[in-house]
Amino acid sequence: MELKKIAVASGNEHKIDEIKSIFKGVEIISMHELGFDGDIPETGVTFKENALLKAEFIAKKFNIPALADDSGLCVDALDGAPGIYSARFSGGGDSENRKLLLKKLDGIENRKARFESAVCLCLPDGKAFFGEGKVYGNILKCEEGENGFGYDSLFYCNDLKKGFGTASPEEKNSVSHRYRALCDLREKL
Repeated sequence: MELKKIAVASGNEHKIDEIKSIFKGVEIISMHELGFDGDIPETGVTFKENALLKAEFIAKKFNIPALADDSGLCVDALDGAPGIYSARFSGGGDSENRKLLLKKLDGIENRKARFESAVCLCLPDGKAFFGEGKVYGNILKCEEGENGFGYDSLFYCNDLKKGFGTASPEEKNSVSHRYRALCDLREKL
């Protein structure tokens, strides 16, 4: 399948840059560039369902192929939480989310975790294609590094043998859950 232009159902510049680096030769535009600044309800109970809801909304509203991802951090000792609620775990921003995560893991030895991502490309006719990716590691006992966003400063990546907060953007993007999901999608297309 050849696509010339894809709208991304996100305003997150980090995600858009990562998508552009994988879908070279395709014009990638944000939903903001289409004139949409609203929120798309994420009422699904899985990453895949939420990615579909977002991609389908933009594809149908603007009659353009649309790509969306839903991703988050899943911690074994917290039964997979924060999971699909990663961005709104504490009810505050990234800093508050990290503080709450550290508080919940205080005194817990099992700090195994993974980032998961599901991406969906939805065509205006409703046909949808999916990709999924995961990256495994552990939650650090305190924040390390200044790089990345979200929970990156707390995530030690098994593949890189270092924390995402100390990894360069290129290092992180080479193994990230979103990168793997986007590559999985690209292969299926």
